[in-house]
Amino acid sequence: MWLVMLLRVAVLSWGAVSPEPTIRCSAEMGPSPEWTVRHTLTPGDLRDLQVEPVISSVAMEDNSILMNISWVLRADASIRLLTATKICVTGKSNFQSYSCVRCNYTEAFQTQTRPSGGKWTFSYIGFPVELNTLYFIGAHNIPNADMNGDSPSMSVNFTSPGCLDHVMKYKKKCIEAGSLWDPNITACKKNEEIVEVNFTTSPLGNRYMAFIQSNIVIGMSHVSEQNQGTRTSVLVPVTGESEGAVVQLTPYFHTCGNDCIRRKGIVVRCPQTGAPFPLDNNRSVLSGWIPLLLPALLVATCVLAIGICLKWRHEKIKKTSFPSAMRLPPIKILVVYPSEICFHHTVCYFTEFLQNHCRSEVILDKWQKKKIAEMGPVQWLTTQKKAADKVIFLLSNDVNATCDGTCGKSEGSPRENSQDLFPLAFNLFCSDLRSQTHLHKYLVVYFREADTKDDYNALHVCPMYHLMKDAATFCTELFHVEQHVSVGKRFQACHNRCSSL
Repeated sequence: MWLVMLLRVAVLSWGAVSPEPTIRCSAEMGPSPEWTVRHTLTPGDLRDLQVEPVISSVAMEDNSILMNISWVLRADASIRLLTATKICVTGKSNFQSYSCVRCNYTEAFQTQTRPSGGKWTFSYIGFPVELNTLYFIGAHNIPNADMNGDSPSMSVNFTSPGCLDHVMKYKKKCIEAGSLWDPNITACKKNEEIVEVNFTTSPLGNRYMAFIQSNIVIGMSHVSEQNQGTRTSVLVPVTGESEGAVVQLTPYFHTCGNDCIRRKGIVVRCPQTGAPFPLDNNRSVLSGWIPLLLPALLVATCVLAIGICLKWRHEKIKKTSFPSAMRLPPIKILVVYPSEICFHHTVCYFTEFLQNHCRSEVILDKWQKKKIAEMGPVQWLTTQKKAADKVIFLLSNDVNATCDGTCGKSEGSPRENSQDLFPLAFNLFCSDLRSQTHLHKYLVVYFREADTKDDYNALHVCPMYHLMKDAATFCTELFHVEQHVSVGKRFQACHNRCSSL
């Protein structure tokens, strides 16, 4: 009986998880009490501080737009000393405002990051936001440094926008100025002297002024509409070219007087409602061209049909040749090759084949000499292996005088300017060849008879492809996520050969 009770207590103790810290904020205008106490150790500063305006979920009359202040704690050992964060906001506009809040953490921090792995992030919503005001927001952790010490803090500036902002337009003062009113202005040029302006009136008032501006004001008209919230139309006389001009609608509401939000539109040409019917002589001319137009139209249709047929056959041939490369996204391929291979005639040709026919992004040591010099060959090979989807060992037993005479002695020859990374890559990647999980990542490609040296005979466990004989099969293999063939025998052979190195 006692044993069962002890087991239950142990299970409950094991399952108990300490709650995550939250914040409780309240106003604190003066210095924090911790400032007068000497502290041997204090927490560091914040990692990040951001501010944005939000619409309050609670109606607070004109203060419905509040600041959402969020901060991220720095992930270091000093977080265990943190008890609170203080935020102060100074606003400068027609008058200056200043207020502070102190946000206490409900629990002591036991870890530098959240149990889920993310950084500790908190937010506070509560400072009211006024229109077109510059705010200075400062925040520091508590306990702060001693009275004569350098207290770490973070500050940001925030300038609140005007009534046309998608958030500030819901402020009471903006609503009274017409921020939520959508007049849906349309204006068109009826003739050289008249512009017709249409818009939806507002429930806030019934007086408007319509201006037509093209560098200067070329027309204006008063509008008085008693039916509020309906479409109305006004004809504005103009004294100049009005097409493309700006129409400005100025409302006069009782809530904002002469300081209401103005709306704008563009004058376009009015659509033609009654076009004249073509004359009889035009009909006769058209009927005379019909016998000539019909054969030409028939020939054009035939040519178009032939072109579509040829294009369809071409696309079908391309899809049949390399089906996987046409459907799947590009993959990254690391190509390693021994120094005796002719770079221009073999490596470059093979790289061009991968890019043009197999939609691959190729990684070559020849193209990244600077990175190899900075990182070192071992680190560079390790990094590129992780980034690559496939690693190809390019082999060739065709070392002849032609390559030596044309490629081997040319400028940029790998024999003269590059380090042979093939043996190093083979030794680094050999451990992967013993793993059934990673074996599918490696391929061997040769252009003539495969002839791997005794030192590299472990490569026999990798799939081998003879180009261009196996071109279609090779491209399809590049896009295989997993090997679907048995690799048991290959795994055992590779384990024996790599263990002997």
